[in-house]
Amino acid sequence: DLVHNVFVFPQKTKDSHVLVMAKPEQPLQNFTVCLRSYTDLTRPHSLFSYATKAQDNEIILFKPKPSEYQLYVGRRAVSFRVPRSVAASEHVCASWESSTGIVGFWFNGKPWPRKGLQRGYTVGAEAAILLGQEQDAFGGGFNAQQSFVGEISSVYMWDTGISTTGVRAAMYNTPDKAPIFGWRNFPYKIVGEVYLKP
Repeated sequence: DLVHNVFVFPQKTKDSHVLVMAKPEQPLQNFTVCLRSYTDLTRPHSLFSYATKAQDNEIILFKPKPSEYQLYVGRRAVSFRVPRSVAASEHVCASWESSTGIVGFWFNGKPWPRKGLQRGYTVGAEAAILLGQEQDAFGGGFNAQQSFVGEISSVYMWDTGISTTGVRAAMYNTPDKAPIFGWRNFPYKIVGEVYLKP
C-alpha cells in the first residue's frame, strides 16, 4: 500500500523507470489508466507505457508539452488540450472501449469531451508496463529525451471503463473495486535511479 508515497524521478536518464509487476491475464477490450504527476518539464515525456512483444506502443500516456496529453492505443493517438499549470500536481484518467473506440479523459477530476480511437482493436496481454520511460521495444528501447523527471503517484489500471465518480475516488486513493493494479496494492520493481518517498 503506497497511499502516502510517491515515486521521485530526480533526473533525466536513459534507463531509470518503475516496472509494474502485474499483467492483465486476458487481452483488453476496455481499460482505464489513472495517475498523478508533478513536474516542471516542458519537453515531451512519457508517464505510462504498456508494450507487448507484438506492439511497443500498445498503450501510452504521453505529455508532448505542458498544455497537452496524448493517449496512444495500438500506435495511434488522440490529444487532449489542458490548462498549463504552474507548480501544481495533475491527476489524469484515460479510458478506452473497443466496441465504440471512445476515449474518455479526465483532468483533475473533470471530464473532457470524448474522442474516438481504434474502434474494434484489442490490446494484447503479456505486457511490460512502465512508469517514467517510453518503450520503443518490449521492456526497453528508451530515449532520455522522453524520460520523466518529477513525481508520480496514485497509479491505477482497470480492465473496464470508469465513471467520473470513479475517477474522483481514484484521485483520493479510495476506488471501490480492485483494478488490475492500484496504488493500494502496487506491485513494482525500481530500475535505476528512482526513489519511493513519503
